[in-house]
Amino acid sequence: MNHKTVVELRHVTKTVRHNKNIVEDVSFQINAGEVFGFLGPNGAGKTTTIRMMVGLIKISKGDIFINGKSITKNFKQAIRSVGAIVENPDLYKYMTGYQNLKHYARMVPGIRKSRIYETARLVGMEQHLKEEVRTYSLGMRQRLGLAQALLHRPSLVILDEPTNGLDPEGIHELRKELKHLAHEEGVAVLVSSHLLSEMQLMCDRVGVLKHGRLVTVQNIEDFVGGGGTSVCILIEPSQMGRAKILLSDLKKKILSSDPETGRIFIAAEKEEIPKMNKYLLDGGISVYSVQLQQESLEDRFLEVTEGKQ
Repeated sequence: MNHKTVVELRHVTKTVRHNKNIVEDVSFQINAGEVFGFLGPNGAGKTTTIRMMVGLIKISKGDIFINGKSITKNFKQAIRSVGAIVENPDLYKYMTGYQNLKHYARMVPGIRKSRIYETARLVGMEQHLKEEVRTYSLGMRQRLGLAQALLHRPSLVILDEPTNGLDPEGIHELRKELKHLAHEEGVAVLVSSHLLSEMQLMCDRVGVLKHGRLVTVQNIEDFVGGGGTSVCILIEPSQMGRAKILLSDLKKKILSSDPETGRIFIAAEKEEIPKMNKYLLDGGISVYSVQLQQESLEDRFLEVTEGKQ
């Protein structure tokens, strides 16, 4: 990954009526060649932060720098490096895909016809450029919107809820395109989404916003792995008491147990499973399955934002 900083937020605050801060003292940076996931519950301030990044609303305090250019002091030069879709792409439905891209290309000097086709090919829309946008599926419109955002070769792409309304195939294609864009083209990508399972597959790093304040910024592996692992052991419900005694002999912490299903959850690592399994079998316990349970991004997100375990 290229560690060149593309965008940096420095102590960004947004204050509304009655001196209420809906975004407060937020600082983080995004590097070239990475997909950065921006997470938070509804009302946490994600879209407000994104709107400040693209100049749709004014920053109350702090500043945002894109390739070293200040959004507050040098907006035109800073925003020149940005391609964005905030919620849904704005497209002219009565025009063809090509006509839409050509229209947006006129807004930035130097974009040639070859770049329009190159961008369409990058997002998998080259074969549909002659069709009117009103005939497009939602996924095709999202891809054309992404092509529109990429026309001027931005170094930062910002996508707010890009998977809204997409079917599983469309989400998979979008994920693949964004990872290619970051890892192969060297673009910095910021994505905000509620689909946490997709974010776990897509992102290199994540930042979590809660009540307008940044809670953490971590590599996705560190963030998810920081929740630890547990082991689920399935046995005969009638052997629950004996199994707990044997596990306590091994000094294993029992997280929970279900006498009806025969499931016991204990805090343990993958390397400890063979020893535990053998000890239970030698102790006369019928073990039907042993599964390693690692927390998902959703589990960790709920722990961080709601304090759930």
